[in-house]
Amino acid sequence: MSETVRGVIARRQGTPVEIVDVVIPDPGSHDVVVRVQSCGVCHTDLHYREGGINDEFPFLLGHEAAGIVETVGDAVTHVAVGDFVVLNWRAVCGECRACRRGRPWYCFDTSNAGRKMTLADGTELTPALGIGAFADKTLVHEKQCTKVDPAADPAIAGLLGCGVMAGIGAAMNTGNVSRGDSVAVIGCGGVGDAAIAGALLAGAKTIIAVDRDARKLAWASEFGATHLIDASTEEVVERIQELTDGFGADVVIDAVGRPETWKQAFYGRDLAGTVVLVGVPTPEMTLDMPLIDLFSRGGALKSSWYGDCLPERDFPVLIDLYRQGRLPLERFVTERISLDEVEKAFTAMQHGDVLRSVVVW
Repeated sequence: MSETVRGVIARRQGTPVEIVDVVIPDPGSHDVVVRVQSCGVCHTDLHYREGGINDEFPFLLGHEAAGIVETVGDAVTHVAVGDFVVLNWRAVCGECRACRRGRPWYCFDTSNAGRKMTLADGTELTPALGIGAFADKTLVHEKQCTKVDPAADPAIAGLLGCGVMAGIGAAMNTGNVSRGDSVAVIGCGGVGDAAIAGALLAGAKTIIAVDRDARKLAWASEFGATHLIDASTEEVVERIQELTDGFGADVVIDAVGRPETWKQAFYGRDLAGTVVLVGVPTPEMTLDMPLIDLFSRGGALKSSWYGDCLPERDFPVLIDLYRQGRLPLERFVTERISLDEVEKAFTAMQHGDVLRSVVVW
């Protein structure tokens, strides 16, 4: 039987979000109703509100979430009622060409709920990243639920659903950071600091944080940065080379996603180093640089989509590391807020005042 809950929507481009009644339908065969316990406020939600993803308004926002499975469809086998889960937007199909080639982190056909959540008048909602978790409950596909240790704080565990996983994975999965490597991270917000934490976890010897904001550089040092570069006063490429014996870093991670920061990453790496782009550019951005510079260097130029993660593999391990005190996930939670404070949290995010605001129930 369908039920009505509170949810935060973006009704049209650029307007403040609203709390409205959201109708959760009976789950389809492979669908799951999750009672949401926490949901982080991510830049991607703001991009949805601003029309930067697509124009399929109204959007049910929120996707960095954890909660309890409450109802399951008749064919669900992946989770059971009562399971504590982190929601993910990489529900791999197992059948597409990427999955068949053993590269499921590039899955082309990830799964979403088979039925639509709606407004009270029947208007269909587009859930952010197929999740829509700024709501008391949400409807997702069973494979979008990853079981983790139920002793974990939901406000902390839920952050693996997007930004924190993207940063850690950019270092450990995409960048393949190894023991003794030198790593530079450009942009020290939530994703960049997660990349720093991932580089430290992987055993990097030198971890260079680059930002224009003194507060963010201070945060970066707390996550393991060994050197700080203030991009507002220092020449970034030159300083990265100085800190790496004149060679450049083995791995440079661009967590900003602008042409100028990508160029800093490219020229700040070693001749055979790796560039990882995890910051999300906007569609109008272009890159103009001499082709000979690309030809004359080895190494790799990579993009990192969701940190090249596999939720079933990565989420439980990272939660265990957090529970062991080896991964300080709790430091990403700047504030805990209520559902009616999401719009205010967007403002704090734009001003750079928080790593993550987390809605808690």
